[in-house]
Amino acid sequence: MYESQTLNAFIFDHCNKSMDNAVSAERYPLWKRACPGLNDIGFIRLGMLRCISLVGSGRHFLQAAEEVHEEQCPLSTYFKSLKSPRRVRMLEAVEQQSDDIDSETLSSHGIDYLKSFPELNDYTVLAADGHFIDHACHTEKGRNGKVYAAGFIYTLNLRNGLLRPFSLMTNGTRRHQEIPVLRDELKRENRTKNSTQKCLYVYDKAVTDYAFWNNQIEHGNLMISVLKENSVATFVESIHFDTSHELNTGIESYSTYENNGIRFSIVNYRDPETKKTSPLYNDLTWLNQPWNDCHAVLQALDD
Repeated sequence: MYESQTLNAFIFDHCNKSMDNAVSAERYPLWKRACPGLNDIGFIRLGMLRCISLVGSGRHFLQAAEEVHEEQCPLSTYFKSLKSPRRVRMLEAVEQQSDDIDSETLSSHGIDYLKSFPELNDYTVLAADGHFIDHACHTEKGRNGKVYAAGFIYTLNLRNGLLRPFSLMTNGTRRHQEIPVLRDELKRENRTKNSTQKCLYVYDKAVTDYAFWNNQIEHGNLMISVLKENSVATFVESIHFDTSHELNTGIESYSTYENNGIRFSIVNYRDPETKKTSPLYNDLTWLNQPWNDCHAVLQALDD
């Protein structure tokens, strides 16, 4: 029997449990520190309140936090904590444990939006994209005297619907494109993760790079995207699929193509309602699997 509790109490309990798990996950966490002025749990709670508060600046937030939520924090303490590299490492460790807790909870309740596709049981399926916001008013100017929008790459787990930060693109001090950041982050993760862990990324067509994703196969990283209009590819052969299956409604063709010796498959899909076509791209690893309804998976992800 679950006991009712306020949202504030639930967030507090969740943060403490995530913190305990993060501390236990490492033998000697270098980011662990007692801060009497603003402890780490209080720092996390203030950050969450900042995200959901309808305020326009950090100073305005502190005023609202004191008046509405009875959260008092000295101005200098709050802004100095935002610049702390230790706090960043702490947040990374706690966020990982928070995601694990939420994933386990959703799984225990039978949440699996991809359960209709058993071919994906061994894959983590992530829809990823970059998101930019206005830079903070106190952002330092770059060498050219300009400031830019701040940006992060986020991933949405299509199996359980959880959203996570993937990689920082820029804090606003310089201009940066998201695709090079994505590549660098994948290379960094490849050095530590088990290659048997398979991850399927769903991204927009700007990420299409035949050679790069072909090299990522050995690390278990695969990609699905929309085919670029100016893509140059040579038809190799058609792939048989069950045209009478309900999941394949709208699929007009499923074929193997090649670009500079790299093979991949293309699904041509026409939306039954809008009658618009959508060619989808995925790398050649799919072709090595005996999946007769691989194209149906692509259709579901596109929808």
